[in-house]
Amino acid sequence: MSDPTFMTVHQLSAAISDGSLTSAAIVECCLDRIAALDGKLQAFVTVYEDEARLAAQAADQAIRSGHRLGPLHGIPIALKDIIDMEGRVTTGGSMVWRDRVSPTTATVARRLIGAGMIVIGKTHSVEFAMGGWGTNTHMGTPWNPWDLETHRTPGGSSSGSGVAVAAGMAPAAIGTDTGGSVRLPASYCGLAGLKTTVGRVSLHGILPLSGTLDTPGPMTRSVEDAAMIYDVIQGPDPLWPPTLAHHTHDPFATMRRGVKGLRFAAISGSERDGIDGPTLAAFDAAQETLRGLGATITEIELPRPFSDFAAIAGRIIGAEGYRYVGELVETPNLPVDPNVRPRILLGKDIRAHEYLDALAEQQEAKAEYNDAMGDFDALLSPSTETPAIPLTEVDEGGTPARFTRGANCLELCALSVPNGISPDGLPTSLQIACAGHEEAMALRIGWAYEQATDWHHKHPEF
Repeated sequence: MSDPTFMTVHQLSAAISDGSLTSAAIVECCLDRIAALDGKLQAFVTVYEDEARLAAQAADQAIRSGHRLGPLHGIPIALKDIIDMEGRVTTGGSMVWRDRVSPTTATVARRLIGAGMIVIGKTHSVEFAMGGWGTNTHMGTPWNPWDLETHRTPGGSSSGSGVAVAAGMAPAAIGTDTGGSVRLPASYCGLAGLKTTVGRVSLHGILPLSGTLDTPGPMTRSVEDAAMIYDVIQGPDPLWPPTLAHHTHDPFATMRRGVKGLRFAAISGSERDGIDGPTLAAFDAAQETLRGLGATITEIELPRPFSDFAAIAGRIIGAEGYRYVGELVETPNLPVDPNVRPRILLGKDIRAHEYLDALAEQQEAKAEYNDAMGDFDALLSPSTETPAIPLTEVDEGGTPARFTRGANCLELCALSVPNGISPDGLPTSLQIACAGHEEAMALRIGWAYEQATDWHHKHPEF
């Protein structure tokens, strides 16, 4: 218990509870890691060093006096740099906004701080959160810590959040997911990443890309950690009306019930094309593990290919993204990422009726999917087609979000969990997609899988 570097949130919580670790020691460990590694890894835009130390001291005093706020009290967390904290700079990954001071504090941040968590810093994002590879031309692309020799994709857009947790610089982070931006970095960096259902978690104070599809979610070293953080950030928020239609629910009530008797669908046929050998082998092995735990798995053909879901989501993101930042990318002398500018500009030519058609097609696709899934409890797929690739092989005109965008288009929740290590020593990932507002089911399945495997215990070696 003396080295908290790669301990999970729930392990840190237990150590604080029994007195074997203090919040100050945990924060200091994180700050030491950041000082030693972030010069190369570039996970953080800014580090709140002095403030984190003060908050840790206050947490330790409160806990010693019997005023512990809950299991997250005194534990550090990193926030993606599109999440506002009043009076602090939030750049949205953009040099255009390098001096933008937040006018408010995001509800997500307020709830984490209210639970006693310590915001240790802000992490890099793809500019305007518009990209799945994790690259950022002007502010720097975080370095995937699983390969210190070759600069590989960290996944985006929550790139810095993924790298920070994978490298032991923070035990948890918050990302946002519009087409896979929590699950892609979770996949490439060997983490658990939860894409929440729209309306489950408030977007107040989070810079928007697509109001229709944006969702915040935790990125952690274990499913239990993701559940702990999700439990705190979920729920109605008067400042974000879409959340008012949904009550909070307890993800722990069913998390440890196992998967015996559950029914899963799995991708089949042409959807397996394009997945590389190690990723496909890990996916098939994960299915066998779940079968061994008592689940029934059936390969099915969905009414539409995943590429269709991705295209629908892409049109919605394009139109709504252009609405938010189109004026900035239209200004040629502003320092907008040359890879992001054309992605945003795609929305310029989407006419009103085409945008409305995309929204209507989204609902049609959702109805078709729900009919096809019947009484299946989840859909299984890889999170990404390959492990992290070298930046030199990235096609900035393409996307790694083939499997992840489907959950956004279909208004599902989804959990990515590590499920293997490739021959090159890189993590692979399993995606567990459940019906909207069934986060508890996704976490239940992911937790059962974790208990039967040890992939979530793997971490980069330094």
